[in-house]
Amino acid sequence: MTATDQFSHVDYLWDEQKAAALEGDEVGLFLYRSNILGADLRITNFGGGNTSCKTIEKDPLTGEEVEVMWVKGSGGDIGTLTRSGIAGLYTSRLRDLKNVYRDIEHEDEMVGLFYHCLYDLDSRAPSIDTPLHGLLPFKHIDHLHPDALIAVAAAEDSEAVTKEIWGDTMGWVPWQRPGFDLGMQLEKCLNDNPGIRGIVLGSHGLFTWGDTSYECYMNSLEVIEQASRYIAEREGKDRPVFGGARMESLPDAGRKKQAAKMAPILRGLCSSHKRMIGHFTDDERVLQFINSHDLDKLAPLGTSCPDHFLRTKIKPLVLEMPSDADLSNPEAIKTQLEPAFEQYRKDYAEYYESCKHPDSPAMRDPNPVVILYPGVGMFTFAKNKQTARVVYRCAAVHRLQLSAQTLCFTPI
Repeated sequence: MTATDQFSHVDYLWDEQKAAALEGDEVGLFLYRSNILGADLRITNFGGGNTSCKTIEKDPLTGEEVEVMWVKGSGGDIGTLTRSGIAGLYTSRLRDLKNVYRDIEHEDEMVGLFYHCLYDLDSRAPSIDTPLHGLLPFKHIDHLHPDALIAVAAAEDSEAVTKEIWGDTMGWVPWQRPGFDLGMQLEKCLNDNPGIRGIVLGSHGLFTWGDTSYECYMNSLEVIEQASRYIAEREGKDRPVFGGARMESLPDAGRKKQAAKMAPILRGLCSSHKRMIGHFTDDERVLQFINSHDLDKLAPLGTSCPDHFLRTKIKPLVLEMPSDADLSNPEAIKTQLEPAFEQYRKDYAEYYESCKHPDSPAMRDPNPVVILYPGVGMFTFAKNKQTARVVYRCAAVHRLQLSAQTLCFTPI
């Protein structure tokens, strides 16, 4: 059996010829691994996740050999990561920060200290996830947000499910905000469970590693494949997904026709604060969710993963309109929909006011960015086409989370 044959839920993209051309270049292989991981959107969304490797370099001041960690810098995307998008830090200095770390209440002061650990003066700004890689001893590390792993991580009984899938080969840590303390929690988890192949971060994602870039890549894919198969084997086994279908979709041509008429109306309503670009999808996964009996119960729950919440807002807006409604008069449809948008904006403002802290950023645009039209499809909106597609991916992943949680696990 070839490596490709092992996987049915992720793409095996490792090219031996391309990898051979990078032999001896650990940083080059780390970037190559990052790019092919980022090419499969089931593994991570645009801008999500981070990867790293550690090499031995010569200290420019002492001439001594030192270990340097190369890690995705702040902001970048692993699918398009290049040398200019990474940070190079002295691993020993990063670990020495434990000597000055006070406690979780003083997390923010640690970020500025990362700059004192830089080896490469042309580094990208180190991200908040830097210590999560630096405090683990492995040469190559992947931190990803795969669809299937988010479904496991965001379940209330996530730790028990992790144990059921991987036994003693995977660790688990509860969710907390990324930062230095979380890096110390990962280090503790490894020390308490020597020999594990990775760690599931509750409501967050996955850490995996390997001695070489290829071993790390294979480890990541194998763990994701195991979680994916676990979910696939249980989906719909004991009860219909989302309670079964409440309605049928329009035929394909009818969905596209309705979407073409509805899209500019929704875009106008969503652009009351700033101009938006829209994306539409009517793929099978989306239709299964929006046409289901459980839609009214599940949609208001919002996303269970903080990484996706940043893209999707707290919940979608569900259109209360027949799938075959007459959309020939855009102004009349806009007038009909405006109260729902006003209520959504009001709800979002109330949510913000109830959750904000003295140092919270200003409230974001209160308009919905995910809009569900039962029988037709899903619209997503953002500042540009790329981000609108990312919002779609996050919302589609949330459908997988809900499916897995309602059928396999106990949802949060």
